[in-house]
Amino acid sequence: MNSETMLIGVAGAGSMGGGIAQLAAMAGFRVRLYARRAAALDDAVQSMAVSLAKLHEKGLVTEAPTEIIARVSSCHDLVTLSYCDLVIEAIAEQMELKSELLRSIGAALGKEAILASTTSSLSITALGQASGIPERFVGMHFMNPVPLMEVVELIAGAETSSQTTAFVQQMVLALGKQFVCSKDQPGFIITRLLCVLINEAFEMLQAGVASAEEIDTAMHLGAHHPMGPLALADMIGLDVILAAMQTMETGMDSHKYAAAPLLRDYVAQGRLGRKSGQGVYRYEGQPLKP
Repeated sequence: MNSETMLIGVAGAGSMGGGIAQLAAMAGFRVRLYARRAAALDDAVQSMAVSLAKLHEKGLVTEAPTEIIARVSSCHDLVTLSYCDLVIEAIAEQMELKSELLRSIGAALGKEAILASTTSSLSITALGQASGIPERFVGMHFMNPVPLMEVVELIAGAETSSQTTAFVQQMVLALGKQFVCSKDQPGFIITRLLCVLINEAFEMLQAGVASAEEIDTAMHLGAHHPMGPLALADMIGLDVILAAMQTMETGMDSHKYAAAPLLRDYVAQGRLGRKSGQGVYRYEGQPLKP
């Protein structure tokens, strides 16, 4: 896989899209980052610069940050993605929004280009059908923060070709990551396990079993998790966790995946986590009481 000749497109310039663009550029690929708003692109590039500076300072990246960022070009027109060999969609976890964007990208892509979605729980088969090129469509679920996390979850839809699967497997390795493969079921592997843990932590918090800090400390130190489930929920976004729980509850027709009432309440109050300034915890500050 030749990083010098291959062009990777990323549609969406949020934390996930920006992280994927940074990762690809770090691996030597040329990247085209798409977003409708110029401000979103500017923020993404600025975040990359900060991230790369820290990685360079720690010796985790030897190449100059400016040289890496130079491989990323910004664009506002979907037509410019038509020249890409691979386009990775990375927008909000909403079926309607993703389907609309994927349909437009699928119509613009060349006949051999691959299209992927970073969805953490939505049906790859359904998104592939919406794209219009289901045989060249696949799920590539990156973990956040993308440059640091070591695994990418790959999901083939009902019509995804074996050539497409083989291509993205090689791509993940070229990006310096490992891959795991999941069947196309709601939540796949990581989201299904992670959200159940987070949801149970909300049930425990609401029942007064322990404080948020005690629940998080127990899992951080007792289970060697990098952070506790409630702090992780704040980082991911409580609205994202809630949407995933709803997708799994509906998709698998099981009350086992019903979202905790406290999680629902926090989202309804706009307490979405770090991105809103407060969730289970106040940023930067002390935990909020349920």
